[in-house]
Amino acid sequence: MSATLGSVIEGFDFIAYGTAAALVFNKQFFPSLDPTAATLASFGAFATGLLARPLGGLIFGHFGDRLGRKSTLMFSLFLMGFSTVAIGLIPNYAAIGAWSAVLLVCLRIAQGIALGGEMAGAVLMAVEHSPSGRAAFFGSLPQIGPAIGLLLSTAAFALLSRMPEQDFQSWGWRVPFVASVVLVVLGFFVRKKVSESPQFERAERSILVRTPPLLELLARHKKSLLLAIGAKLPEVTLFYVFTVFVVAYASTKLGIRRPDVLQAVLTGAAIQIVTIPLCGWLADRVGARKFYALGAVLMAIAVVPLLRWVDTGSPAALHAAFALALGVNYALLFGPQSALFARQFPVDVRFSGVSIGIQFAAALGGGFAPIAATALVARFGSLLPIGVYIASLALIGACCAFAMKDLSKGVQ
Repeated sequence: MSATLGSVIEGFDFIAYGTAAALVFNKQFFPSLDPTAATLASFGAFATGLLARPLGGLIFGHFGDRLGRKSTLMFSLFLMGFSTVAIGLIPNYAAIGAWSAVLLVCLRIAQGIALGGEMAGAVLMAVEHSPSGRAAFFGSLPQIGPAIGLLLSTAAFALLSRMPEQDFQSWGWRVPFVASVVLVVLGFFVRKKVSESPQFERAERSILVRTPPLLELLARHKKSLLLAIGAKLPEVTLFYVFTVFVVAYASTKLGIRRPDVLQAVLTGAAIQIVTIPLCGWLADRVGARKFYALGAVLMAIAVVPLLRWVDTGSPAALHAAFALALGVNYALLFGPQSALFARQFPVDVRFSGVSIGIQFAAALGGGFAPIAATALVARFGSLLPIGVYIASLALIGACCAFAMKDLSKGVQ
C-alpha cells in the first residue's frame, strides 16, 4: 500500500512536468525563441530530470543498501514534493527573464534525483515483502503508481485546459504542481508506519563489514547491471515518446484538439492500472524472464503500426494507438520488471543495482526520447523513423532479458 501510494505521488509530480513541458513551458519560460526552438528548449529542460535520475540512483542506492529502504524512501518523497510545489511557484520569463528557466531546470534536476531513489526503493519494498512465488505480482503493484500518477496529472491538465487560454497560460497550469503538496503529506504519514524490508534486516545482521555498495556492484555484478539497462531502454523510451512527444506533436502538428489528445493519454493510463498487475500475475506463472522477452518482441512488431496510426491525424486512431502502446505494450514489460530486475542482484547491493540500472536507462532512453523524436520528424517528416528506433531498442531489450538470470527460484 505505502509503496504504491508513494509511487503514485512521485509519478504524478514527475509526469506533471512532462505534460506541462508539452503544453505551456515553451511559452512561459522560452518565449524569445521561435516555436520549434522553444519546444526543443522545453523538452531539453524536461530531459534534465531524466538525466539527473542516475545521480539519484547512485545517491539513494548507496544509502538504501546501507541505511535501509524505508528511511531512503521518506527522504525521496520529501525532495520530490518540495521541488514540485516550487515549480508551480516559479515566476515566468516575463517576470524575471532567463532566471525563470534556470530555476525551472534546477528544480527539474531535484525531481530527477528524487525519482532516482523512489522507483527502486518502492518496488524493492514490495518484492522483498512478497510471499514465495508471487514476487512479480507484488512487484507490479508499485508499478501502477506512475500509471495512476499519469492519470491524475493528465486529468488535471485536461480539465484545466478547458479554461480560457489566457487564464490557463497565466495561472491554470500551476494548480497541479502546488496542489500536489496534499498528496505528499498523505504519503509521508502512510509511509512512516511501514516496517523495514525483512530481507534487508536479515542482511544487516549477517554482514558486519562491507565495501561501498557501488564498488561491490561494479566489481562483481557489471553484467547484471548492463543487462538491466538494456532491458529497460525500450519500455522507458516508448513511454516518454508517447506521453511527451506525441502529446505535443498531435496537438501542434496534426491539429488534434488538446482535450482529445489528453483524453487519449488518459485512456492508455487507465488501461495500465489493470494490465500492469495482470502482467505481473501472469509472469509469476510463466516466468518473468520469458514473459519480459516476449513482451519486448511484441513491442518491436507493434510500435511502427501504432505510430503510423497517430500520423493519420484521426482522434480515434490516436486513442487506439495510446490504448495499445501504453495499456498493452508498455505493461508487458513494466509489470514483471521489478521482480526480474531484483533477482539479478544480491540483497546487499540490490537497491544500488536496480536503481542505477533503471535510472541510467531512463536517462538514455527517456531523457533523449522527445528531443530525438523532434529531430527525426524535422528530418524525415513522419513518425516512421521513431517507430524503427523504438523497435530496434525493443529487440535489444528482448536479447538482454533472455540473458538474465531465471526468476524460478524467487528473490532471496
